[in-house]
Amino acid sequence: MSKTQLESTSFPGEDCKQQMVMDGERDQESTGSNESSPREEIDIAQEILRVIESVARLGDYRRSHKKECYGLVRRMKLLLPFLEEIKDFDGPISDAGMASLSSLKKALVLAKKLLTTCNEGSKIYLVVENEAVMMRFHNVHDKLWKALEAVPLDEFEISDEVKEQVELMKVQLRRAKRRTDTQDIELAMDMMVVLTKKDDRNADRAIIERLAKKLELLSVEDLEIETVAMRNLVQERGNQITESTQQMIDLLNKFKQIVGMEVTDVLDDPAVPRMLKKSPSLIIPHEFLCPITLEIMSDPVIVASGQTYERESIQKWIDSSHRTCPKTRETLAHLSLAPNYALKNLILQWCVNNNFELPEKHVPASADPETSSSSELQEKVSSLVKDLSSSQLETQRKAVKKIRMLSKENPENRILIASNGGIPPIVQLLSYPDSKILEHAVTALLNLSIDENNKRLITKEGAVPAIIEVLNSGTTEARENSAAALFSLSMLDENKVTIGLSDGIPPLVELLQNGTVRGKKDAATALFNLSLNHSNKGRAIDAGIVTPLLQLIKDRNLGMVDEALSICLLLASHPEGRNEIGQLSFIETLVELMKDGTPKNKECATSVLLELGSTNSSFMLAALQFGVYEHLVEILKSGTNRAQRKANSLLQLMSKAEHI
Repeated sequence: MSKTQLESTSFPGEDCKQQMVMDGERDQESTGSNESSPREEIDIAQEILRVIESVARLGDYRRSHKKECYGLVRRMKLLLPFLEEIKDFDGPISDAGMASLSSLKKALVLAKKLLTTCNEGSKIYLVVENEAVMMRFHNVHDKLWKALEAVPLDEFEISDEVKEQVELMKVQLRRAKRRTDTQDIELAMDMMVVLTKKDDRNADRAIIERLAKKLELLSVEDLEIETVAMRNLVQERGNQITESTQQMIDLLNKFKQIVGMEVTDVLDDPAVPRMLKKSPSLIIPHEFLCPITLEIMSDPVIVASGQTYERESIQKWIDSSHRTCPKTRETLAHLSLAPNYALKNLILQWCVNNNFELPEKHVPASADPETSSSSELQEKVSSLVKDLSSSQLETQRKAVKKIRMLSKENPENRILIASNGGIPPIVQLLSYPDSKILEHAVTALLNLSIDENNKRLITKEGAVPAIIEVLNSGTTEARENSAAALFSLSMLDENKVTIGLSDGIPPLVELLQNGTVRGKKDAATALFNLSLNHSNKGRAIDAGIVTPLLQLIKDRNLGMVDEALSICLLLASHPEGRNEIGQLSFIETLVELMKDGTPKNKECATSVLLELGSTNSSFMLAALQFGVYEHLVEILKSGTNRAQRKANSLLQLMSKAEHI
């Protein structure tokens, strides 16, 4: 990605602001008469056509809102024949006709601004602020519908065929206005966990990797683009770092750590290396910058994919057991590095011409000599793995503790430990009666399981039943980390099945009911993930999950109401789950939350009640007995955007239920 591309990836809005100012000037000019000339009508029709044409050139959209974007673009294109007939109309039109065209244009400019945000805006913003973005879609649909409703089709002599197309678009817009959002529930739960947990747990790092994959932020290039989009978002908000903005920046930095990128201040221009801060007017050609560090290269080398990197940076990447190109993500055919003499000469000549001194390469003084070289680390890990099978208990205890610490540090260590055969002996240690060994071993497996390949290796070694046994009878910390390990392993769908069939759900439910606050949270996260599998929903219900969920919902001091309701939402799609959750005491608790819970509590409770009521009207009638109607009306006035839409759907269901 070139520097020009980076600089031109601006946050949408400026062109739209300018267009809206122009709209205002034209509106003022057109207020002096009762009729407008055909020329004015043709001009505004042409301007609307240009807006639609510019939208058609936007290309692909962010995955999180792709469906909504393509739906909106498709509807906008339906207007093309209508606008062509407007251009061909040669009679005078009333002020009302011109006003309707002006309103249509403004609605389409608003649509273009939203589509531009979904095309080049921050992917993280679109997910974190999903409710606000969805409300913008509803607003656009509403304004387009109102504008088309006001257009005097007969006055413009629109043909019957085109009239039918316009009517079709109006029907689609009405339907879109009523539609509730269908955000990926797994994505929503992942975001809730990552944005609310304060402690840095490796289980959460597994969620972060899954989020990065869902948001398509796994490559260096994608994260460079996201950094620019995030910086533009912050600038758009007047450089004010709100709590929500800081959460987005923190999440971006966590994604960078996954791929080994340096974490920098989001307000710094990522295309300008740190060494240029003293001379910001000097622009280094993009080709001279290492794609990993974004700093000027002094020893450029070419890898098998044809990409060029600074030797030190790419060597660290390779030494960390990576076998892919950081930029293209393709597997490298070989690991040889070829000096790029041509580029090095160009860089040296540019430095001479611009009186620029290349930075000196140095090893940090604080580097740990024990792990400063990859060969020494390799030897250390190999030795520790051997010690895991020692006949001396104390030697095993020390070795597994050190592996636990190494596996927590970074992704490279996790790969290295596994490649040295460390997983089988760690799994064997889970059968030892020593409580400390068990605690270190299960925690080491938790850390190692962050790597997707390691998840499969751990399961293949038969670790799941052993982890479940630790969950049943280990120390408090061991039980908590066992729950976190099961959560991490359950990221793979096949492991969800394995854990369920291995009776892993009952001890998780027991931890959810009787564990510490941290234990309850680990259990809730694991149970949510496991309940994404339909068969596991039945197992969770049979294990008595509804009782502790109800306790968590009633005890608001634990701060787990939303997590518990999210699990209830999954269980409500299961027949047995509906019967359990649909008990009068549970319905009453939901109604109480809709009355005096937090805005998010109300939103989640309304969602659960809607899921229940969609399949059985008796749940609606029960909720009405507890006074839910007035709370829904209040949510419609002051709830979150999503809660308002859920409340509206519930009121419609209740209206039907009362007439059955």
